[in-house]
Amino acid sequence: MIKQAAAGVLLAAALTTISVRSDAFCGFYVGGAGAKMFNDATVVVLMREGTRTVLSMQNTYKGPPEKFAMVVPVPVVLQEENVKTLERALFDHIDQLAAPRLVEYWEQDPCAPDTEMSINLAAAKAAPAPQAVAEAAPGNYGVTIEAKFTVGEYQIVILSAKDSGGLEDWLHAEQYTIPEGAEPYFRPYVAAGSKFFVAKVDPQKVKMVDGLAELSPLRFHYDSDEFRLPVRLGLINSSGTQDLIVHILGRGTRYEVANYPNVTIPTNFDVSEEASSSFGSFYAALFDRTVAKNPKAVVTEYAWEPTSCDPCPGPALDMGDLTSLGGDVLPSSTIPSYQAVPLTTAPGFRPPPPPPKPTRPTFNAWAPGGQGQMVLTRLHVRYTKDSLGEDLVFKAAPAIIGGREVRDANGELEHGATKTSSNNFQARYAIRHPWTGPITCKEPKRGRWGGNTSPRAAQKLGLVKRTNTDLASFVKQDIPEIDFKRGSAASDGSKKGCLGCATIPRDDAGGVLPLALAGALAFVRSLRRRSLNRDRL
Repeated sequence: MIKQAAAGVLLAAALTTISVRSDAFCGFYVGGAGAKMFNDATVVVLMREGTRTVLSMQNTYKGPPEKFAMVVPVPVVLQEENVKTLERALFDHIDQLAAPRLVEYWEQDPCAPDTEMSINLAAAKAAPAPQAVAEAAPGNYGVTIEAKFTVGEYQIVILSAKDSGGLEDWLHAEQYTIPEGAEPYFRPYVAAGSKFFVAKVDPQKVKMVDGLAELSPLRFHYDSDEFRLPVRLGLINSSGTQDLIVHILGRGTRYEVANYPNVTIPTNFDVSEEASSSFGSFYAALFDRTVAKNPKAVVTEYAWEPTSCDPCPGPALDMGDLTSLGGDVLPSSTIPSYQAVPLTTAPGFRPPPPPPKPTRPTFNAWAPGGQGQMVLTRLHVRYTKDSLGEDLVFKAAPAIIGGREVRDANGELEHGATKTSSNNFQARYAIRHPWTGPITCKEPKRGRWGGNTSPRAAQKLGLVKRTNTDLASFVKQDIPEIDFKRGSAASDGSKKGCLGCATIPRDDAGGVLPLALAGALAFVRSLRRRSLNRDRL
């Protein structure tokens, strides 16, 4: 049973479109009567400190610019000061930073003089950047409007409901077409006392680009003892396989799930040059093999300070980014002191002008806050309607390191994840180009790598094409963590995994494609079948 402290998150499932993608997220849209909508991409970023959760989400829908709404269960009544909009580019930035990465190295001249080189695991750290009154809802459905306000292009209504059937009836009465069979999915949230955040969109304020509405990302915060992400509502009428990628920013803390197995992605091994043009397909095959070996596991792909990276596929986050994602409302954020000038009655006294009143709290990623500096964790889960029985509950986890160009005394790269004092873990893979020039010395020293190491990020993995990609065509060594042996038939990754699901082919183009933490849209298949049946009649 979901407790009242359940964290709210966008619930994605579109309404009546026939073009289906089931790369899902955890909720649904409700649209104006007759509207056809398509949720194409969703990204989630959570920031957590103490009992404070800041949830940021980005969504894109494809369809006519008609009025529609998003429904989000939340543990408390949100007020206007709890909600704001963000810049869209911020989500691409964080996805790039934490994505699996591919680097290329060129072997240096084996006859060149030795160059002393030491690698300090802490040296990669980047320099810090500069620093309502409730009212009864129309109709007698047991639904109460707890608050309403406008933020950007969104008209926000916070609802409470006495029963799930009443909430469903209210949405119907308000001319929203919701997925068939939604009431049982509402039921545990209503029983737990959750509120419902309904963000209606004014189509006159929405910019359409190539048929996609460029909606501003939404951010809201609340306090809850439990750190949880509800995902089951996104399974309404879904029969497909869904990807969910969650970025979590925690003060001095890496996170993993408490109610499912956890596994780190195999990292730090060499791949063939074919991976350069098919990095997304390679990584999808590796991911699927990992969850096939670890059924029902949630995969950790990244754990690192958000203000640093090594190697960096792009700029790290700065203080402005972290403030926008919720740093300004964390308990450890500080508001500069402001002291009013006392009045006096002394003759001729003219008080000096007061200092400017601060308009924004000061946030520092390295401020102690009782826990230390920020950590960015990236979790990736792939699941089906039948395999996901519970929402995701998060817990603090020990720091880990892995995926670095660090060699032991024998010159071997470290592999996997190791517990340590600070987080430096990433999904990292390398193409190595051996020296092809002349060797003019008697004792050449091979295996000295350098050159262009700028990494390529495998961004937007939710829609990477699932094919019969064989890991053996990319991987040059054994991967013991997933029982993969180079050149053996064990490279088949089609066994059941992904929280118990089997991987399925996709209709999307191959390679690295747009991430779709999108809503479960498979219910439209039943609409199509009913439409065909009516045609036959």
